[in-house]
Amino acid sequence: MTNSGAPPPGATIVQYAAQSADGTQQFFVPGSQVVVQAATGDMPAYQIRAPTAALPQGVVMAASPGSLHSPQQLAEEATRKRELRLMKNREAAKECRRRKKEYVKCLESRVAVLEVQNKKLIEELETLKDICSPKTD
Repeated sequence: MTNSGAPPPGATIVQYAAQSADGTQQFFVPGSQVVVQAATGDMPAYQIRAPTAALPQGVVMAASPGSLHSPQQLAEEATRKRELRLMKNREAAKECRRRKKEYVKCLESRVAVLEVQNKKLIEELETLKDICSPKTD
C-alpha cells in the first residue's frame, strides 16, 4: 500500500471542527446522509436522521464534555484516586497497628502464664530435691 496523499475511495474526511457555546465539539463530515449527536452522561445517546434542506449533507457529531476528558478533569481524577489510595492506606495501617497490639498483648499474656508455670516447676523441683535428698541431723 502506498501513500499518495489522497484518501482511499470511500474514506471520510473531517472538513472542519468547531466548539459550540455549550462546550460540545462538532465535526462536519461531507457526503454522508445522517446526523449523529451524542448526549451527555456516561452512556452516549445517538440520534440518526435524514438531513433536511436546512442541514448540509453530512454528519455532525457532538461529543459532550463528559465523554471527553480535559487535562483538568484528568488531574482531578488523579487527585481523587490518590486521596482514595491514601485513605485506604491509612485504614490498612491503622488495622495493622491494631493487629500488632493484639499480637503483643497475646505474647505478654503467654509470657505471664509461662513465668507462673516456670515458678511452679521450680518449687516442685525444690520439693522433690528435699524429699529425695538424705536428711542429715
